[in-house]
Amino acid sequence: MGSRGRGGLHRLLVLSSLLLLASAEVFFEERFEDGWETRWVQSDWKRSEGKAGKFKHTAGRYSGDPDDKGIQTSMDARHFAISAKFPEFSNKNRTLVVQYSIKFEQDIECGGGYIKLMSGYVNQKKFSGDTPYSLMFGPDICGTQTKKLHLILSYQGQNYPIKKDLQCETDKLTHVYTFILRPDASYSLLVDNRERESGSMYTDWDILPPRKIKDVHAKKPKDWDDREYIEDDAVKPEGYDSIPKNIPDPKDKKPDTWDDDDDGIWKPKMIPNPEYKGPWRRKKIKNPNYKGKWKTPWIDNPEFEDDPDLYVLKPLKYIGIEVWQVKAGSVFDNILICDDPEYARQVVEETWGANKEAEKEAFEEAEKERKAREDKEAERAREEGERRKRERGDRHRGRDRYKRRYRDHWDDYHDEL
Repeated sequence: MGSRGRGGLHRLLVLSSLLLLASAEVFFEERFEDGWETRWVQSDWKRSEGKAGKFKHTAGRYSGDPDDKGIQTSMDARHFAISAKFPEFSNKNRTLVVQYSIKFEQDIECGGGYIKLMSGYVNQKKFSGDTPYSLMFGPDICGTQTKKLHLILSYQGQNYPIKKDLQCETDKLTHVYTFILRPDASYSLLVDNRERESGSMYTDWDILPPRKIKDVHAKKPKDWDDREYIEDDAVKPEGYDSIPKNIPDPKDKKPDTWDDDDDGIWKPKMIPNPEYKGPWRRKKIKNPNYKGKWKTPWIDNPEFEDDPDLYVLKPLKYIGIEVWQVKAGSVFDNILICDDPEYARQVVEETWGANKEAEKEAFEEAEKERKAREDKEAERAREEGERRKRERGDRHRGRDRYKRRYRDHWDDYHDEL
């Protein structure tokens, strides 16, 4: 493609992006460029106890674009709490999209990497783990067992976690998590722009009683035939049971040298009878009256009362990051709250998609350097161990020489006596 063709394509992409942005309503978008501190408030929670950690503005130890910075947890074994305020809005009658990226550079051991959306008034300087939230979304890792992806919704003041066992990514690369909640109470969960889960709030959260329940009083009808196969009406042939399993081998002839008086009565060897068909069994045929396996029928749940606003969260006003980490080093970035999944998808491509290969190469290079440092340190430790071993050997040999000299002098002394 010539330069004119590429320029035209670029202009077309820019125009498409502008049109897409015009159709999408963005409630909050943070890429942590210069001036981000003016939009975020660091909480004083746990500060007086010396247990509060700080966020630093960085792209991390390795990245696809060193200028694309996020905020990274620093200081191990600390609580981190920071929040930002945006114009209040409601997701009633509109799609809600919540998206952000996170990179676990550290061997986190145990800690969270999730975000929270909050409603009403929040004292941001006192934002803490006890602050009520309307949505909690993101990874939580602890040991080798817990690699959970939280998705918790608040309904009438109570928090409800999703019933599905969602797993998060556990490598040390950046991943983007997207949650989409629609006015019909359906949802989608995407990881790196690929749908990981989907379903409905009606079925995947224990918020409302189920619409349908099994009829515990139902019983299988007496005339219900659930036999898929039946025996045919064939009659066992006369003399069938008299057919022997084995018969004498007709090809086996009595040897000329066989003497019945000396060798006993000669009998031919036995071979399987080709006419023998085994025990008599009627053949199985398809049951023409088969109705299938009977299942308990579902009926309307008398306790179900629909709420057409099930998907509606309390008007949203704040976003916060509130996590505990044994080892710090997680980079949060590219936070987005909007009403257009397509715009969110494009943001992922422009940020994560454009840098993922470069980040992977930077990570691999950083891992090589880390391994080389560890190998060098291990070699130094080995050499130090050998040096100390030689010194201990020299000391032992010195003591042995002293003991021998002392013993020789002691023997001479006794000889003189």
